[in-house]
Amino acid sequence: MDRDGTWRDAGPFLRGTAWFDERGRAVRADPGDLDRLPWDAAERAALPIGVRLEFTASPGTRAVAVHYRARVPERADALRELAHCFALWEGGRLVGETFARPAEDAVVTLELPPRTGPFTIHPPDPAAPRLLRLRALGGAVAPAPARPRWVVHGDSITEGWWSTRPALSWPAAAGRALRLDAVNLGYAGAARGELATAEQLAALPADLLTLAFGTNCWGRSPHDAPLLYETTRAFLALVRAGQPRTPLLLLSPVLRPEAEATRNALGATLAELRTAMEEAVRDRVAAGDARLALLPGRDLLTPQDLADGLHPNDRGHARLAAAVAGALRAAGFVERAG
Repeated sequence: MDRDGTWRDAGPFLRGTAWFDERGRAVRADPGDLDRLPWDAAERAALPIGVRLEFTASPGTRAVAVHYRARVPERADALRELAHCFALWEGGRLVGETFARPAEDAVVTLELPPRTGPFTIHPPDPAAPRLLRLRALGGAVAPAPARPRWVVHGDSITEGWWSTRPALSWPAAAGRALRLDAVNLGYAGAARGELATAEQLAALPADLLTLAFGTNCWGRSPHDAPLLYETTRAFLALVRAGQPRTPLLLLSPVLRPEAEATRNALGATLAELRTAMEEAVRDRVAAGDARLALLPGRDLLTPQDLADGLHPNDRGHARLAAAVAGALRAAGFVERAG
Protein backbone atom coordinates (compact mmCIF):
# COMPACT_ATOMS: atom_id res chain seq x y z
CA MET A 1 0.00 0.00 0.00
CA ASP A 2 1.19 3.51 -0.84
CA ARG A 3 1.11 5.92 2.08
CA ASP A 4 1.98 9.18 0.39
CA GLY A 5 -1.48 9.94 -1.03
CA THR A 6 -0.24 9.82 -4.62
CA TRP A 7 -2.47 8.95 -7.51
CA ARG A 8 -2.47 5.30 -8.57
CA ASP A 9 -3.52 3.83 -11.87
CA ALA A 10 -7.03 2.37 -11.59
CA GLY A 11 -6.20 -0.69 -13.68
CA PRO A 12 -5.26 -3.07 -10.85
CA PHE A 13 -8.41 -2.03 -8.95
CA LEU A 14 -10.87 -2.63 -11.79
CA ARG A 15 -13.26 -5.57 -11.62
CA GLY A 16 -15.99 -6.75 -13.96
CA THR A 17 -13.78 -6.30 -17.03
CA ALA A 18 -13.76 -8.48 -20.13
CA TRP A 19 -11.77 -6.73 -22.87
CA PHE A 20 -9.95 -3.40 -23.33
CA ASP A 21 -9.88 -1.47 -26.59
CA GLU A 22 -6.87 0.23 -28.19
CA ARG A 23 -7.44 3.32 -26.01
CA GLY A 24 -7.40 1.30 -22.82
CA ARG A 25 -11.15 1.53 -22.21
CA ALA A 26 -13.02 -1.40 -20.70
CA VAL A 27 -15.42 -2.80 -23.31
CA ARG A 28 -17.80 -5.74 -23.25
CA ALA A 29 -17.18 -7.37 -26.63
CA ASP A 30 -13.97 -8.35 -28.39
CA PRO A 31 -12.79 -5.08 -30.01
CA GLY A 32 -11.10 -7.06 -32.76
CA ASP A 33 -14.32 -8.84 -33.70
CA LEU A 34 -16.97 -6.11 -33.62
CA ASP A 35 -17.71 -6.27 -37.33
CA ARG A 36 -19.42 -9.63 -36.88
CA LEU A 37 -21.83 -8.31 -34.23
CA PRO A 38 -25.13 -6.55 -34.95
CA TRP A 39 -24.83 -2.80 -34.54
CA ASP A 40 -26.99 -2.72 -31.40
CA ALA A 41 -24.90 -5.35 -29.62
CA ALA A 42 -21.66 -3.54 -30.56
CA GLU A 43 -23.11 -0.22 -29.39
CA ARG A 44 -24.14 -1.55 -25.98
CA ALA A 45 -20.84 -3.39 -25.60
CA ALA A 46 -19.00 -0.05 -25.68
CA LEU A 47 -20.60 0.90 -22.34
CA PRO A 48 -18.68 -0.31 -19.23
CA ILE A 49 -21.76 -1.78 -17.52
CA GLY A 50 -20.78 -3.57 -14.32
CA VAL A 51 -17.19 -2.30 -14.28
CA ARG A 52 -16.23 -1.16 -10.79
CA LEU A 53 -13.36 -0.54 -8.37
CA GLU A 54 -12.57 -2.95 -5.52
CA PHE A 55 -10.00 -2.19 -2.83
CA THR A 56 -8.96 -2.55 0.78
CA ALA A 57 -7.96 0.39 3.00
CA SER A 58 -5.43 0.76 5.77
CA PRO A 59 -6.60 1.86 9.24
CA GLY A 60 -7.08 5.59 9.32
CA THR A 61 -7.99 5.99 5.66
CA ARG A 62 -10.66 8.69 5.66
CA ALA A 63 -11.69 8.70 2.01
CA VAL A 64 -10.76 7.71 -1.51
CA ALA A 65 -10.65 10.08 -4.48
CA VAL A 66 -11.43 8.77 -7.97
CA HIS A 67 -10.33 10.55 -11.15
CA TYR A 68 -12.64 9.79 -14.07
CA ARG A 69 -13.76 10.97 -17.47
CA ALA A 70 -17.36 10.74 -18.66
CA ARG A 71 -19.50 11.75 -21.58
CA VAL A 72 -21.41 14.94 -20.90
CA PRO A 73 -24.96 14.54 -22.26
CA GLU A 74 -26.15 16.94 -24.94
CA ARG A 75 -28.44 19.76 -23.82
CA ALA A 76 -31.53 17.93 -25.13
CA ASP A 77 -30.55 14.61 -23.53
CA ALA A 78 -32.78 13.64 -20.60
CA LEU A 79 -29.71 12.30 -18.79
CA ARG A 80 -28.25 15.82 -18.61
CA GLU A 81 -30.32 16.62 -15.52
CA LEU A 82 -29.68 13.28 -13.82
CA ALA A 83 -27.39 13.46 -10.79
CA HIS A 84 -24.94 10.61 -11.21
CA CYS A 85 -24.30 8.42 -8.20
CA PHE A 86 -21.04 6.79 -7.12
CA ALA A 87 -22.05 4.08 -4.63
CA LEU A 88 -19.72 2.65 -1.98
CA TRP A 89 -20.37 -0.90 -0.82
CA GLU A 90 -18.69 -3.02 1.83
CA GLY A 91 -19.47 -6.65 1.17
CA GLY A 92 -23.24 -6.89 0.83
CA ARG A 93 -23.96 -3.53 2.46
CA LEU A 94 -24.32 -0.07 0.95
CA VAL A 95 -22.31 2.33 3.11
CA GLY A 96 -22.55 5.57 1.19
CA GLU A 97 -23.46 7.40 -2.01
CA THR A 98 -21.82 10.46 -3.54
CA PHE A 99 -23.55 12.41 -6.32
CA ALA A 100 -21.72 14.29 -9.05
CA ARG A 101 -22.58 16.10 -12.25
CA PRO A 102 -21.43 14.62 -15.58
CA ALA A 103 -18.00 15.95 -16.47
CA GLU A 104 -15.47 15.27 -19.16
CA ASP A 105 -12.67 15.22 -16.57
CA ALA A 106 -13.39 15.26 -12.83
CA VAL A 107 -12.59 13.88 -9.39
CA VAL A 108 -15.15 12.50 -6.96
CA THR A 109 -14.34 11.86 -3.28
CA LEU A 110 -16.06 9.13 -1.26
CA GLU A 111 -15.85 9.03 2.53
CA LEU A 112 -14.90 5.64 4.00
CA PRO A 113 -16.16 4.10 7.25
CA PRO A 114 -13.47 3.35 9.87
CA ARG A 115 -12.89 -0.17 8.55
CA THR A 116 -10.51 -1.86 6.12
CA GLY A 117 -13.02 -3.35 3.65
CA PRO A 118 -12.85 -4.76 1.08
CA PHE A 119 -14.85 -1.96 -0.51
CA THR A 120 -16.48 -1.65 -3.93
CA ILE A 121 -17.22 1.58 -5.81
CA HIS A 122 -19.98 1.27 -8.41
CA PRO A 123 -19.86 4.23 -10.84
CA PRO A 124 -23.01 5.55 -12.54
CA ASP A 125 -23.92 3.57 -15.65
CA PRO A 126 -25.66 6.42 -17.55
CA ALA A 127 -22.50 8.52 -17.77
CA ALA A 128 -20.37 5.52 -18.80
CA PRO A 129 -17.35 6.91 -16.93
CA ARG A 130 -13.84 5.74 -17.60
CA LEU A 131 -12.15 5.24 -14.23
CA LEU A 132 -8.57 6.49 -14.51
CA ARG A 133 -6.86 6.86 -11.12
CA LEU A 134 -7.53 6.79 -7.40
CA ARG A 135 -5.78 7.84 -4.23
CA ALA A 136 -6.29 7.45 -0.51
CA LEU A 137 -6.82 10.38 1.85
CA GLY A 138 -5.30 9.86 5.28
CA GLY A 139 -4.07 6.34 4.71
CA ALA A 140 -3.59 3.88 1.86
CA VAL A 141 -5.55 1.60 -0.46
CA ALA A 142 -4.65 -1.63 -2.24
CA PRO A 143 -6.45 -3.73 -4.87
CA ALA A 144 -8.87 -6.22 -3.33
CA PRO A 145 -7.99 -9.90 -3.72
CA ALA A 146 -9.04 -11.42 -7.03
CA ARG A 147 -12.16 -13.57 -7.06
CA PRO A 148 -13.37 -16.26 -9.50
CA ARG A 149 -14.56 -14.74 -12.75
CA TRP A 150 -18.25 -15.17 -13.53
CA VAL A 151 -19.19 -14.15 -17.08
CA VAL A 152 -22.91 -13.42 -17.56
CA HIS A 153 -24.39 -12.91 -21.04
CA GLY A 154 -27.91 -11.70 -21.65
CA ASP A 155 -30.13 -8.84 -22.76
CA SER A 156 -31.38 -5.65 -21.11
CA ILE A 157 -32.60 -7.59 -18.07
CA THR A 158 -29.05 -8.83 -17.50
CA GLU A 159 -27.68 -5.36 -18.26
CA GLY A 160 -29.74 -4.20 -15.29
CA TRP A 161 -32.55 -2.15 -16.81
CA TRP A 162 -34.91 -0.54 -14.30
CA SER A 163 -32.80 -1.37 -11.28
CA THR A 164 -32.42 1.98 -9.54
CA ARG A 165 -28.68 1.53 -9.04
CA PRO A 166 -26.03 -0.47 -10.97
CA ALA A 167 -25.21 -2.42 -7.80
CA LEU A 168 -28.82 -3.67 -7.64
CA SER A 169 -28.87 -5.43 -11.01
CA TRP A 170 -29.26 -9.16 -10.61
CA PRO A 171 -25.72 -10.07 -11.81
CA ALA A 172 -24.17 -7.55 -9.40
CA ALA A 173 -26.31 -8.73 -6.48
CA ALA A 174 -25.68 -12.43 -7.17
CA GLY A 175 -21.97 -11.78 -7.62
CA ARG A 176 -21.81 -10.19 -4.16
CA ALA A 177 -23.74 -13.06 -2.60
CA LEU A 178 -21.47 -15.66 -4.20
CA ARG A 179 -18.22 -13.69 -3.82
CA LEU A 180 -17.58 -13.78 -7.55
CA ASP A 181 -16.16 -11.24 -9.97
CA ALA A 182 -19.31 -10.69 -12.03
CA VAL A 183 -18.61 -9.65 -15.64
CA ASN A 184 -21.79 -8.23 -17.18
CA LEU A 185 -22.12 -8.95 -20.90
CA GLY A 186 -25.77 -7.96 -21.11
CA TYR A 187 -26.64 -6.18 -24.37
CA ALA A 188 -29.93 -4.28 -24.24
CA GLY A 189 -32.04 -4.87 -27.33
CA ALA A 190 -29.75 -7.62 -28.58
CA ALA A 191 -28.76 -11.02 -27.10
CA ARG A 192 -30.73 -13.02 -29.65
CA GLY A 193 -28.33 -15.95 -29.73
CA GLU A 194 -25.75 -14.28 -31.98
CA LEU A 195 -23.20 -16.97 -32.78
CA ALA A 196 -20.34 -14.47 -32.98
CA THR A 197 -21.01 -13.71 -29.31
CA ALA A 198 -20.86 -17.43 -28.53
CA GLU A 199 -17.42 -17.62 -30.11
CA GLN A 200 -16.26 -14.57 -28.14
CA LEU A 201 -17.48 -16.18 -24.92
CA ALA A 202 -15.65 -19.36 -25.85
CA ALA A 203 -12.37 -17.43 -26.02
CA LEU A 204 -12.89 -15.33 -22.87
CA PRO A 205 -11.30 -16.82 -19.73
CA ALA A 206 -14.01 -17.64 -17.19
CA ASP A 207 -14.41 -19.74 -14.08
CA LEU A 208 -18.19 -19.80 -14.46
CA LEU A 209 -20.65 -18.89 -17.24
CA THR A 210 -24.32 -17.94 -17.27
CA LEU A 211 -26.50 -17.35 -20.32
CA ALA A 212 -29.80 -15.47 -19.99
CA PHE A 213 -31.16 -14.55 -23.42
CA GLY A 214 -34.31 -15.31 -25.38
CA THR A 215 -36.98 -12.69 -24.70
CA ASN A 216 -35.83 -10.58 -27.67
CA CYS A 217 -36.34 -13.65 -29.86
CA TRP A 218 -40.09 -13.22 -29.37
CA GLY A 219 -40.65 -9.74 -30.74
CA ARG A 220 -37.59 -7.74 -31.67
CA SER A 221 -36.07 -10.51 -33.78
CA PRO A 222 -38.84 -13.11 -34.14
CA HIS A 223 -37.97 -16.78 -33.92
CA ASP A 224 -40.19 -19.81 -33.95
CA ALA A 225 -39.62 -22.68 -31.56
CA PRO A 226 -37.56 -24.92 -33.93
CA LEU A 227 -35.31 -21.98 -34.84
CA LEU A 228 -34.67 -21.06 -31.21
CA TYR A 229 -34.01 -24.69 -30.32
CA GLU A 230 -31.34 -24.88 -33.02
CA THR A 231 -29.96 -21.44 -32.12
CA THR A 232 -29.58 -22.48 -28.47
CA ARG A 233 -28.04 -25.79 -29.48
CA ALA A 234 -25.53 -24.08 -31.77
CA PHE A 235 -24.75 -21.34 -29.23
CA LEU A 236 -23.96 -23.92 -26.55
CA ALA A 237 -21.86 -25.99 -28.94
CA LEU A 238 -19.72 -22.98 -29.87
CA VAL A 239 -19.22 -21.95 -26.24
CA ARG A 240 -18.26 -25.50 -25.37
CA ALA A 241 -15.71 -25.58 -28.21
CA GLY A 242 -13.61 -23.15 -26.19
CA GLN A 243 -14.84 -23.86 -22.66
CA PRO A 244 -15.55 -27.60 -22.57
CA ARG A 245 -15.51 -27.93 -18.77
CA THR A 246 -16.46 -24.50 -17.49
CA PRO A 247 -19.62 -24.72 -15.35
CA LEU A 248 -22.47 -23.16 -17.34
CA LEU A 249 -25.98 -22.21 -16.22
CA LEU A 250 -28.68 -21.23 -18.72
CA LEU A 251 -31.53 -19.09 -17.41
CA SER A 252 -34.50 -19.27 -19.77
CA PRO A 253 -36.67 -16.17 -20.34
CA VAL A 254 -38.42 -14.78 -17.29
CA LEU A 255 -42.06 -13.77 -17.15
CA ARG A 256 -43.25 -11.36 -19.84
CA PRO A 257 -47.04 -11.23 -19.49
CA GLU A 258 -47.83 -9.69 -22.88
CA ALA A 259 -45.83 -12.38 -24.68
CA GLU A 260 -46.62 -15.57 -22.82
CA ALA A 261 -49.65 -16.54 -24.92
CA THR A 262 -49.34 -14.01 -27.77
CA ARG A 263 -47.98 -15.23 -31.09
CA ASN A 264 -45.18 -13.34 -32.77
CA ALA A 265 -44.65 -12.79 -36.49
CA LEU A 266 -43.56 -16.42 -36.88
CA GLY A 267 -46.44 -17.79 -34.84
CA ALA A 268 -44.57 -18.55 -31.60
CA THR A 269 -45.53 -17.55 -28.07
CA LEU A 270 -42.84 -16.78 -25.52
CA ALA A 271 -43.96 -19.86 -23.59
CA GLU A 272 -43.19 -22.00 -26.66
CA LEU A 273 -39.83 -20.30 -27.20
CA ARG A 274 -38.90 -20.83 -23.55
CA THR A 275 -39.77 -24.52 -23.82
CA ALA A 276 -37.59 -24.84 -26.92
CA MET A 277 -34.59 -23.31 -25.15
CA GLU A 278 -35.08 -25.54 -22.14
CA GLU A 279 -35.38 -28.64 -24.33
CA ALA A 280 -32.09 -27.77 -26.05
CA VAL A 281 -30.36 -27.59 -22.67
CA ARG A 282 -31.91 -30.82 -21.39
CA ASP A 283 -30.98 -32.64 -24.59
CA ARG A 284 -27.37 -31.53 -24.28
CA VAL A 285 -27.25 -32.58 -20.63
CA ALA A 286 -28.71 -35.98 -21.59
CA ALA A 287 -25.98 -36.28 -24.24
CA GLY A 288 -23.33 -36.03 -21.53
CA ASP A 289 -22.65 -32.36 -20.69
CA ALA A 290 -22.39 -32.78 -16.92
CA ARG A 291 -21.25 -29.19 -16.35
CA LEU A 292 -24.39 -27.63 -17.81
CA ALA A 293 -27.45 -26.71 -15.73
CA LEU A 294 -30.84 -25.15 -16.44
CA LEU A 295 -32.81 -22.60 -14.45
CA PRO A 296 -36.35 -22.28 -15.89
CA GLY A 297 -37.26 -18.60 -15.80
CA ARG A 298 -41.07 -18.61 -16.08
CA ASP A 299 -41.96 -18.78 -12.39
CA LEU A 300 -39.12 -16.74 -10.88
CA LEU A 301 -40.98 -13.41 -11.06
CA THR A 302 -44.54 -12.18 -10.67
CA PRO A 303 -46.13 -9.22 -12.48
CA GLN A 304 -45.50 -7.16 -9.33
CA ASP A 305 -41.74 -7.74 -9.81
CA LEU A 306 -41.77 -5.99 -13.20
CA ALA A 307 -41.31 -2.25 -13.65
CA ASP A 308 -42.82 -2.06 -17.13
CA GLY A 309 -44.17 -5.50 -17.94
CA LEU A 310 -40.75 -6.67 -19.14
CA HIS A 311 -37.85 -5.41 -17.02
CA PRO A 312 -37.61 -6.23 -13.30
CA ASN A 313 -37.84 -3.56 -10.65
CA ASP A 314 -35.43 -3.66 -7.71
CA ARG A 315 -37.43 -6.40 -6.01
CA GLY A 316 -37.46 -8.39 -9.23
CA HIS A 317 -33.70 -8.06 -9.67
CA ALA A 318 -33.21 -9.19 -6.05
CA ARG A 319 -35.43 -12.23 -6.64
CA LEU A 320 -33.55 -13.14 -9.81
CA ALA A 321 -30.22 -12.77 -8.03
CA ALA A 322 -31.36 -15.12 -5.25
CA ALA A 323 -32.70 -17.66 -7.75
CA VAL A 324 -29.54 -17.69 -9.85
CA ALA A 325 -27.30 -17.91 -6.77
CA GLY A 326 -29.41 -20.79 -5.48
CA ALA A 327 -29.26 -22.61 -8.81
CA LEU A 328 -25.48 -22.23 -9.04
CA ARG A 329 -25.10 -23.60 -5.53
CA ALA A 330 -27.54 -26.47 -6.16
CA ALA A 331 -25.62 -27.46 -9.29
CA GLY A 332 -22.39 -27.57 -7.30
CA PHE A 333 -20.86 -24.82 -9.42
CA VAL A 334 -20.03 -22.62 -6.42
CA GLU A 335 -19.49 -23.24 -2.72
CA ARG A 336 -22.71 -23.33 -0.72
CA ALA A 337 -21.07 -21.18 1.92
CA GLY A 338 -20.07 -18.57 -0.70
